[in-house]
Amino acid sequence: MYFFRDLSLSTATAGFVAVLVGFTSSVAIVFQAAQAFAATPAQTGSWLWALGLGMGLCTLLPSLYLRKPVMVAWSTPGAAVLATAGLAGGFSMAEAVGAFMVCAALIILFGVTGWFERVMQRLPLAIASGLLAGVLARFGMQAFVAAQTDLPLVLLMLAAYLLGRRITPRFVVPLTLVLAIGFVAVTQGFRGPTLEFALTVPVFVAPVFTLAAAVSLALPLFVVTMASQNLPGVAAIQAAGYGNPPGAAAEAGVPISKIITLTGVATLVLAPFGGFALNLSAITAAICMGPESHPDRQRRYTAAVVCGAIYVLIGLFGAAIVAALTAFPQELIAAIAGLALLGTIANALHVALRDEAHREAALITFLVTLSGVVIGGVGAAFWGVLAGAAALFVQQYGLARPRP
Repeated sequence: MYFFRDLSLSTATAGFVAVLVGFTSSVAIVFQAAQAFAATPAQTGSWLWALGLGMGLCTLLPSLYLRKPVMVAWSTPGAAVLATAGLAGGFSMAEAVGAFMVCAALIILFGVTGWFERVMQRLPLAIASGLLAGVLARFGMQAFVAAQTDLPLVLLMLAAYLLGRRITPRFVVPLTLVLAIGFVAVTQGFRGPTLEFALTVPVFVAPVFTLAAAVSLALPLFVVTMASQNLPGVAAIQAAGYGNPPGAAAEAGVPISKIITLTGVATLVLAPFGGFALNLSAITAAICMGPESHPDRQRRYTAAVVCGAIYVLIGLFGAAIVAALTAFPQELIAAIAGLALLGTIANALHVALRDEAHREAALITFLVTLSGVVIGGVGAAFWGVLAGAAALFVQQYGLARPRP
């Protein structure tokens, strides 16, 4: 099978690192969201089952079929919105499920009509790259902030990364990760709950549709998912060279509208079991789509397939996988994420700033996104693009464009 021919140690490691970073950095927020609707332990496990299978299958199957990396994740800002709104509004689990399904219907609408993709195609590459750099740079900084609490581990990982880049650039991330795991095992060990392998049992909750839940849960969930997740997700795809510019053949890149539609359909099907919102990923996509994954862009899809397969296992064996992943020290996770994203951050900044006509607008996009500002419940990714687009409009509108 072509997948096993294209698979390599570096892509398999990229897939694992993507899961390690994406899952452990936000699973606590998902638990908080479930608890906001008075979820039982069985229902909380069902949420993990639904999200794991949804992310896994929506990542694994399109990546295999297209032979391009398609990365789908749960909506982390969406979970934060649910955790806050759920407690404030006193909504039941049934009302929450109804809101999830309304959100899914809106995502399907924007995917089927192609509205979202058409907007993204009109976004200058410099601003999209500034957006991506702003999203990823926070993870790059956290790699070095981690030195405050575990300096020896971070220094070891940084030294391994720098030497690895010189000796064996292709395997620099696997080498760094293996050395870090060995160092932690020898010096402090891995701490976590006892592993118990058992299949997670899904729990069905019949939806109840109310206007209050639609306004207070569904609409905010939809807005933050599209603005804070799908927007940088598309930017990651474009920056990695897997996008479909206007006029290009449909098969030239990742079919964004179709994938967004797929995430909406998957959310709709899995909502009664706790699948609140699936979307394109930016952080984990950058890990799997970047040059550290594999120098050959045609083989990077295998990293996404590995990532998707692990997500499916998380869904099926939720408790055991959660225990295994959360046993990794937070400093190790922060450092490996930042180091794995260095190349992508550098490339995004290069593309954002190389064109003098777009440089200032791209820089504004980068800084606003990096600030992490949240206004009206909408994250910095949206406001960064809005600020950059406004700056570009003021500077460029009405000026004669140079002839090619």
